[in-house]
Amino acid sequence: MTMPSRPLRLGTRGSPLALTQAGMVADALRAAHGWEPRAIRIVPIRTSGDRIQDRALAEVGGKALWTKELDRALMEREIDFSVHSMKDVETFRPAEIVLAAMLPRADVRDRLIGADSIAALPPGARIGTSSPRRSAQILKLRPDARIVLFRGNVDTRLKRMADGEAEGTLLAAAGLDRLGRFDIGAAVSIEEMLPAPAQGAVGIEARAEDSQVRDWLAAIDHAPTSASVHTERGLLMVLNGDCRSPVAALAVAEGEGQRLRAILYSGDGTESVEGEVLIRTPADLRVFGRDLLDRAGPAIRALFSA
Repeated sequence: MTMPSRPLRLGTRGSPLALTQAGMVADALRAAHGWEPRAIRIVPIRTSGDRIQDRALAEVGGKALWTKELDRALMEREIDFSVHSMKDVETFRPAEIVLAAMLPRADVRDRLIGADSIAALPPGARIGTSSPRRSAQILKLRPDARIVLFRGNVDTRLKRMADGEAEGTLLAAAGLDRLGRFDIGAAVSIEEMLPAPAQGAVGIEARAEDSQVRDWLAAIDHAPTSASVHTERGLLMVLNGDCRSPVAALAVAEGEGQRLRAILYSGDGTESVEGEVLIRTPADLRVFGRDLLDRAGPAIRALFSA
């Protein structure tokens, strides 16, 4: 295929993991289209989420802290497309921006740092996390645990562990693997801790009006990943879930549909409601989401705005 008339600008956060994922996207595009390296230029953009590390996302603007600067750069044509860890992308996105492609999904599990298993954590263990889902799941499994706010990139969290600020923390296996940190942590089974919606998926967004860029990106879209992630994010839309909503969900292709399992939690993990269903249509998703909320107690429903 013909090279772009100028280098395409790929916007990304500047963390080591984000830059690695941007490199994966650039490599996939070059391979798919036979482009030379100069066809794509990676443009790091510092986000509010990278700057603000001492407060939970819900207190300072939610998941938009990871996307708003990239969205602005995209809409002001400073970049041509952007790359995101899909679990960090807010549920509702601007109409002017479309999710144009996803790379093949990686390991969806969490990895526990500090012990070989959740059961092996010491009594009263401090667990470093900023995730409402992980907090609720840990407290459900280990009511004696104490949650300590941990934000920052992988190395920042590992340093805080090394400094003795917690006895354990949880990181996404996909991110650790992409950084070559295969030997860090113990994988937690999805039966014990169902992952966050879209965990392990890398998505690429573009301007809705930019048909040429969208066509280029379509060549690297991994359809099975897209189908599963859109199902999981579709559930979040039905629930009106946001960064303060402790929700776990995983969709896997089954026949002509998606086998979706989901669990909603109260913040302290003492209450939960779960379900599993085969999703074939958007109506199936709406019915499933409403059923979860109808069966949930007030402490859970208060964390969802549906």
